Amino acid sequence: MRNVCGARWSRRSSLHTVGPARIRCRAVRRGVSTVHPTKGPLLTRDIADAMRAARDTGEAYWTGSLDLGRTTDTAVLQAAQWSWRGVAYPWPDRLKDRTLYRFADDEWRAVSRYAGSLIKLVPTPWGAPTFEIDGIKMLPTARVSPFEDARRKVALVEPRGRHVLDTCGGLGYFAACCLEAGVSRIDSFEKNADVLWLRTLNPWSPDPEATDGRLRLVHADVADAIRTLPDAGFDAVLHDPPRFGIAGELYSQTFYDQLARVIRRGGRLFHYTGAPNRLTSGRDVPNEVARRLAKAGFRTGLALDGVLATRR
Repeated sequence: MRNVCGARWSRRSSLHTVGPARIRCRAVRRGVSTVHPTKGPLLTRDIADAMRAARDTGEAYWTGSLDLGRTTDTAVLQAAQWSWRGVAYPWPDRLKDRTLYRFADDEWRAVSRYAGSLIKLVPTPWGAPTFEIDGIKMLPTARVSPFEDARRKVALVEPRGRHVLDTCGGLGYFAACCLEAGVSRIDSFEKNADVLWLRTLNPWSPDPEATDGRLRLVHADVADAIRTLPDAGFDAVLHDPPRFGIAGELYSQTFYDQLARVIRRGGRLFHYTGAPNRLTSGRDVPNEVARRLAKAGFRTGLALDGVLATRR
C-alpha cells in the first residue's frame, strides 16, 4: 500500500528523486556533518499551505525550512510550480495532517511504506520527526523533541571516548547524540528494513558514511546478533526496545544476561521502559526490568523514563 498525494508531473529531466540508500560505512574526513544530506524537500500540510498563501498574496519568494528545521532556505514561487535549490516542483494537492511528503517518480508521496505493517515518518512541532508503526508512536514527542529526549538519555551513559552498543537503532537519534558527545565508536542494530529506509530520508538521522567509521549500522535482529558480540566488548549500552507486547524477547532474562556479558564491569546501561499505566496494564514494567537486570549482574535505579544500570 502506498500513500500518494498530488498530480503527476512530466518534467523528469529537471527533478531530483529520492531512492533508498545503501546502509554501509566508509571512512571520510572528520569535521563534516554526520546527518544524511537532504535529497529533496520534505513537505507537511502546514508548510505547503504557508507557501500557497504567500503565492496567493503575490509574494515571489517564501523563506522557511524544507528539511525539518535543519536549515532555512528560500523557495521561488510561481503560479504553476515552485523552485528550491535550483529544482522545480509542482504544487501538491491537499496534503494530510501528521504526514511528511517527498517528491518521487513525478508525484508527492507520503514518507511511508506498507509491508505487513504501515511504517511512516511523522512530523513534530520540534523539527526532528518521530515514526509510527501501525499508528503506534515509537518516540516521545508530547513535551520535548525526540532528539532532545535522546540527548538526555545518552548523557546518562557518558559516551565520550567510549565504545557504545545501541541495540535498537530506530531513526538513529541515540547514535547521533553519541556522535555529538564524542563517542569513540557506536555499534547500532536495527531489525526493520523499512525503518532503515526512513533514516535515509530523515535529515535528523546520522549518515554512517559521514562519521569516519565511528558509526557501524547493522541490519540485524539484536536478539540474535548479540550472541556474536565479544565478552566485555562495550563500555556502555543504550537499550530502547519497542514495547513489551511487541518485542518481549528484548525484556527477557536471557537477553539481559547477554547484555551483562558484553558490557565491561563498571559500564553503564540505560534501558528505556516508558511509563505504562500500572492500573490498566497490571504490570510495573520499570521495576520488573530493574529486578531482571539486577539478577543479570547490574546495580539498578530508575532514571527518566527507564532504568539506569551499572555492571557490577
